[in-house]
Amino acid sequence: MFVIAAAGLGGGLIAPFVGLAAFQSSIWGVAAGAVLAVLLYEIVTSLLRGEVGLDIVAGLSISAALAFGETLAAAVVALMYAGGQLLEDYAANRARADMKALLARAPKTALRYRDGHLAEVAIDAIRPGDRLLIRQGDIVPADGRVSNGRALLDMAALTGESVPVKSLEGQDVQSGARSLDTAFDMVATRPAAESTYAGIVRLVQAAQAAKAPMVRLADRYALVFLAVTVGLAGATWYFSGSHIRMLAVLVSATPCPLILAVPVAIIAGMGKAARRGVLMKGGPVLETMARAANLVIDKTGTLTKGRAELAGIIPTGQWQPDEMLRIAASLEQASAHVTAASIVAAAQGRGMTLSYPSGVRETAGEGVEGTVDGQHVVIGGHDFVAGKLALSPLPRPEREAGTTLAALAVAGRLAGHLLLADAVRPETPLALEKLRQAGIRRIVLASGDSQAVVDRVGEGLGLDLLRGGLKPEEKVAIVAAERKSGVTLMVGDGVNDAPALAVADVGISMGATGSAAATESADAVLLVDDLTRLAEGLSTARRARAIAVQSVLAGLGMSIAAMLAAAFGYITVVQGALLQEAIDVAVILNALRALK
Repeated sequence: MFVIAAAGLGGGLIAPFVGLAAFQSSIWGVAAGAVLAVLLYEIVTSLLRGEVGLDIVAGLSISAALAFGETLAAAVVALMYAGGQLLEDYAANRARADMKALLARAPKTALRYRDGHLAEVAIDAIRPGDRLLIRQGDIVPADGRVSNGRALLDMAALTGESVPVKSLEGQDVQSGARSLDTAFDMVATRPAAESTYAGIVRLVQAAQAAKAPMVRLADRYALVFLAVTVGLAGATWYFSGSHIRMLAVLVSATPCPLILAVPVAIIAGMGKAARRGVLMKGGPVLETMARAANLVIDKTGTLTKGRAELAGIIPTGQWQPDEMLRIAASLEQASAHVTAASIVAAAQGRGMTLSYPSGVRETAGEGVEGTVDGQHVVIGGHDFVAGKLALSPLPRPEREAGTTLAALAVAGRLAGHLLLADAVRPETPLALEKLRQAGIRRIVLASGDSQAVVDRVGEGLGLDLLRGGLKPEEKVAIVAAERKSGVTLMVGDGVNDAPALAVADVGISMGATGSAAATESADAVLLVDDLTRLAEGLSTARRARAIAVQSVLAGLGMSIAAMLAAAFGYITVVQGALLQEAIDVAVILNALRALK
């Protein structure tokens, strides 16, 4: 349409200079008529879908101009309308670019080992336990674990982090990451359809389909704007007797602040949040987050790391803490238990050289025993170690609430205890401070752990209420109570958090480690286990909503001023069309500020 309108307007302007002055008006009329035909088709199809679009204003403007023989005005309006459509497409595509990029990266096939051979299979065919080859440049198709080689992964599209993440053999890899280094093998731990990235794709699709409340409100106001425009144009013609003034009013009316500014600003805000690892299910989520006042937050995996880490070593007799840790970690290398991984990680973090264990026997959920450097070593719970040493009761040192003791015995004697605790994330204090700065007035910690543990974790964090020992239904009650005083967010990552996430105004799941139930119940997902990203998401939501409102108020103000000026004869038809396009450009560019 833009090419036709531009060609027609330009052709008419140069017609007198090439001896075709008699056809000037016809050239303008044909070009405007072609655009009008397309426009009328779009209006009819919209009405058949039950949608009343503000394109009707442009249709009336071109039709009236042609009817009154104002072909130059009709051609100018046609060009401005077509240019507005181009501008609208650009703005919408620019705003959706980040979310489209997430969808475009979704892999369709994967290379799977089967009977000693590699075969390319559809993503849907991947099952837990399948061994896959990930080549340099490939997108990881499913959540899994490195089984051979090492992985250097680009997580920028998922989390916004520019620094590549290295995963060694035995470590987890997240679907949706791009391999930057040499090829490696991985074993899938979940079907591709249930992977982290598949969930992200579903969220993006839901987000693109959802229509924000402000957008629906703008649609209703658009009808009012249409009625005001037609009424003012009719009144101008009636009182002035000038159809030219009436045309000037019609072409000066720009609905862009309503039909473009709001969705562009909101979609842009969602795209910016997605770049920083905060994925929202739709515009309504962003708008609600922008008004959030309260936050209910779970402890495990949210404020804390969600896994036990070495917090201290309590030796018995002449044992040295470092030697205790080295022996314990050497044995724990043979265990897949999460606590064992924490002990091994602590030893490796101190640069210790571990010995290779032999004769390892593990009792699930109780402990492990084997030989390290020629000595029989046992590590595990008190009852397990006591049984191996024939000691009852086993001496138990004092410990803080929320910590766990692992007993260590070497050569038939108790060597001491390793103290394990689910530590507060190092970024948690800063994250809570940023959440306050982002507009959260009240923060409640609601956890299923004991009150003593909750008090220990919440100490010094400046929270407004600490509640422990909660059942899922009690978490729901707390969220419901907080909603009475303002829009309430709920952040959690476990199955027991799912009901509370569903009840909150906006439920937010810690997506990287959160359960599938929590992710499905949530309205937004943090792709990075870092609450500072939530603060960024809140700030982005508030700014995007403010820009949308600002664009509407300023744009409508300018549009009404232009229409009134046209009604009193201060603006010609062509000037009105040009002014209308200038307002469109200004409003859309302002709405796109939400991307910055």
